[in-house]
Amino acid sequence: MMPQTTSYVRVLVVDDHELTRFTLKLALKRQSHIEVVGMASNGMEALRQMKKYRPDLVVLDLNMPVMDGWTFSRHAKQKYPGTKIVAYSSVEGGKEQIAADGAIIDAYCEKAESTERLLNVIEAIA
Repeated sequence: MMPQTTSYVRVLVVDDHELTRFTLKLALKRQSHIEVVGMASNGMEALRQMKKYRPDLVVLDLNMPVMDGWTFSRHAKQKYPGTKIVAYSSVEGGKEQIAADGAIIDAYCEKAESTERLLNVIEAIA
């Protein structure tokens, strides 16, 4: 019998609220197949983190200072097209905007949803 290899999903967490970043990190770290490789407070910082850590998936807020989630996603998809992006935001009409904007964001989860729902969204696209 061949030993089973474990596949990890390398995640970058991006949100301008420190408490949200750390809460997400704790929730994600509890999953045996998820490794949080970095955290950033805005899109510009996140692009630097992507170059350094090459995450498989990014969980990000859409409304952030310096560089918002929309702009970050366009840059990230150009440079790292295989990276999946989950918008985790409370922006009004976010899901509809994502649908209209094409494939720069792969999935959306409202911040008002449970952590379990976010984990399900991550599982679905990872």
